[in-house]
Amino acid sequence: MQMTEFRNMPYTRPDLAAYGGKMRETAKTLREAKTYAEARKAYFDLQQAGEEAETLFSIAYVRNTIDTRDAFYEAEVKYLQEEFARMIPLEKEYNEALAGCAFRADFEKEFGPQLFRQVDASLRLADERIIADRIREGELRQEYSKETATATIAFRGEECNFYALLKHMESPDRAERKEAFQAWAALYARISPKLDAQYDELVALRNRMAKTLGFGSYTEMAYLSRGHYDYTQEDTAAFRRQIREIVTPAVAEIRERQRQRLGVDTLHYYDEALLFPEGNADPEGTMEELVAKARTMYREMSPETAEFFDFMVRYQLFDLETRPGKRMGGYMTSFPGYKAPFIFSNFNGTSADVDVLTHEAGHAFQGYLAMRSIPVSALAGSTAEINETHSMSMEHFAYPWMPLFFGEKSEQYLTGHLIGAISVLPYMCVVDEFQHRVYEKPEMTAGERRRVWREIEKVYMPWRDYDGEAFLEEGGFWMQKQHIFLYPFYYLEYALAQMNAFQYYGRMKENRPQAWEDYLTLCRAGGTKGYFELLEVGRLMNPFHDGTVEKSVRHVIDELKTRY
Repeated sequence: MQMTEFRNMPYTRPDLAAYGGKMRETAKTLREAKTYAEARKAYFDLQQAGEEAETLFSIAYVRNTIDTRDAFYEAEVKYLQEEFARMIPLEKEYNEALAGCAFRADFEKEFGPQLFRQVDASLRLADERIIADRIREGELRQEYSKETATATIAFRGEECNFYALLKHMESPDRAERKEAFQAWAALYARISPKLDAQYDELVALRNRMAKTLGFGSYTEMAYLSRGHYDYTQEDTAAFRRQIREIVTPAVAEIRERQRQRLGVDTLHYYDEALLFPEGNADPEGTMEELVAKARTMYREMSPETAEFFDFMVRYQLFDLETRPGKRMGGYMTSFPGYKAPFIFSNFNGTSADVDVLTHEAGHAFQGYLAMRSIPVSALAGSTAEINETHSMSMEHFAYPWMPLFFGEKSEQYLTGHLIGAISVLPYMCVVDEFQHRVYEKPEMTAGERRRVWREIEKVYMPWRDYDGEAFLEEGGFWMQKQHIFLYPFYYLEYALAQMNAFQYYGRMKENRPQAWEDYLTLCRAGGTKGYFELLEVGRLMNPFHDGTVEKSVRHVIDELKTRY
């Protein structure tokens, strides 16, 4: 595909019938191949066809999330999700042929065993009996994204979506923060019946798929589908315990210091985002100016990041500003046919805008490197625990350039960023434990789910106070975490990755060049190895071992005692 700016990338509906035929033909070749060269060529020919189809799907997906009200791309994404789901039998036939290929050992010798760990797992998850549920799951995800993207509420004379309200929740004026918080909560309460109904159906169909495939629970199925080959539910419970014992008390102390700084009797939820009485550090400049500053930063950071970000700017591989109808959140995706990453976000004038230019750019940087150096596209990226290490570590590597974005308030930003990085860890554990509890008892009602959420929240986040807001006091806060709806069990990986990022940050203080080389080595490895092996590649500690959390976060806790 000839590289061009994103807005000019042509979209035509991919010919999935032809792609399916190619898959069946490749399966036949793999079964009958007489030489490794023949089998290898067939594999890569199919990979190219798959990359072309995936690229077109990604273009449609991005344009749908940029404007969820665009009927054409909404219909295209729905169609493609359905058709890809219907290809499960063909994918299974192909993966069976690849797994049983006479030259499997040759593939493993050249590319490593990780590829076939993925293939074997996919065979465990592929069954035409779940096609209808897969299609419906995709529809429900789209419905959730559209519902939350288009929801607005009147606030001080304007219609605000969720992101617009978050800006007001950082105001130094407590009355404004509280009013924005009340509008934010009221907006969720208003759409909660629809979200509850969507989640009821999602939980039921996910549980049904797991049972159909012979899993004891959807949790087991999710662990396998997310590539959690190296650890168990018991391991994640042990990790959450470390966070509860080490990080929760440290964050409680930070929240108390925050309460004192703000001069309030009780730190309510709408106070948590405001770290400094005079106001948080907001970036200086328009969206275009922030991108230009990021370009300067990445040109100075390393030759590799310079090449990467120049490419992103040249081909306008961003959509950063929030607009009506735009999906919430931020993400990085890729167009493999162009070897191009893409960054999606919702700028709202807060420091979170700069976080996007470091976090999502960390993902994109790794993807840019991998798409140019790893021949097997299935191995270009790893599982989320490593992928999020790429992004979260980049946030810390960017620290020396924060004066570009924040001027005299750069130290204030760095303090706020560190507080945010450590204080979100208990919340990540709440999200993870909540999902384990939900899928242990999938028949729970909406009210029961809310009570479970609030119960877990009080354990990991005892400082959380909703100032009597009934919907949130009853446990409604869980609804604002889109990962629970869209990407089940994708959230604790952020906490696991933050352990790695804090380790790199600690080593930056001692030897930045060596820390960067270790990070770069990890990025270049992509997903060519398993999770635990990649930790060794990046010279990182195993987060499930007792003591790792303490060793990873202690220097941050100590630094914040001097900063805040």
